[in-house]
Amino acid sequence: MNATSEHPPPDSQDKADAFPRDAVIISAATTGSWPTKAQNPAVPITEEEIATAAIACRNAGAAIAHVHVRDAEGIVTCDPRRYARVRELIAAAGCDVIVNMSTGGGAGSSANEERLAPVALAPEIASFDCGSLNFGERVFVNSPAFLGELAARMLAAGVRPEIECFEPGHVANALRFMEQGVLRPPFWFQFVLGVRGGAPATVKQLQHLIDMLPTGVPCHWSVCGIGRAQLPLGLVAMAMGGHVRTGLEDNLYYRKGELATSNAQLVARLARFAAELGRPLATPQQVRQLLALNRPPMPARPSIPNRCQPDA
Repeated sequence: MNATSEHPPPDSQDKADAFPRDAVIISAATTGSWPTKAQNPAVPITEEEIATAAIACRNAGAAIAHVHVRDAEGIVTCDPRRYARVRELIAAAGCDVIVNMSTGGGAGSSANEERLAPVALAPEIASFDCGSLNFGERVFVNSPAFLGELAARMLAAGVRPEIECFEPGHVANALRFMEQGVLRPPFWFQFVLGVRGGAPATVKQLQHLIDMLPTGVPCHWSVCGIGRAQLPLGLVAMAMGGHVRTGLEDNLYYRKGELATSNAQLVARLARFAAELGRPLATPQQVRQLLALNRPPMPARPSIPNRCQPDA
């Protein structure tokens, strides 16, 4: 009997799940706070629909499912029972996709305590909207006090913050939280570009945000382009060595005048482009290794220099 194959070394699984140098992480934002079935019938609303969409996105190549939930009337909520139900349905199907729970609460339509509630479920990742901004016709308030409390609860629960930045000041806010030790590496940034009130969806803005990121610590970034900017910015991010988010939360169309038929359709398109660029699709287990999900947090750093290191 081959003892090596029967009893592999303790670190063999870690090596098998090591993040490939050129791999790309695709996140699928399935639902969002505002899209409706009247706008696109493919938008998943119920917990069962959201879970089904997340599983289909995983099968199409996504490693992360960014999840919002709705109440019985289809209105955005942060009800942890609904989040838990989505996660249970995904797990029951044997799907290994990483569930990233939103704490955005509809960009200003939910109370702070409601927005904090999903953290108690200890999701692997949860959104951390790193500053306030005008958001269309609304004001999305993320005060320093609220963000400090959210960061502290995430740290205590072992949740990896997805540091969502809608403009450069949000990156500056993140750097301050890093210096305070409440945001700890490895860092996972999501640049959301094209919101009315935030930074425009341009390559120049993306490069500026990247240039602001810390160096000397594990730091990884992804881009989320809103509306028609979703595909062009996603391709730019993949060409630059970054990661990408797609899905019906941010864009309802496959191309001009043609509604997307599903979240998975949008994921599959990015997967095809990734193959053409020679970038293998990261698996959920590889992302868990890269972002040290559900592991003890790394020590705080007293000083965080600027500029992000590319993924290696």
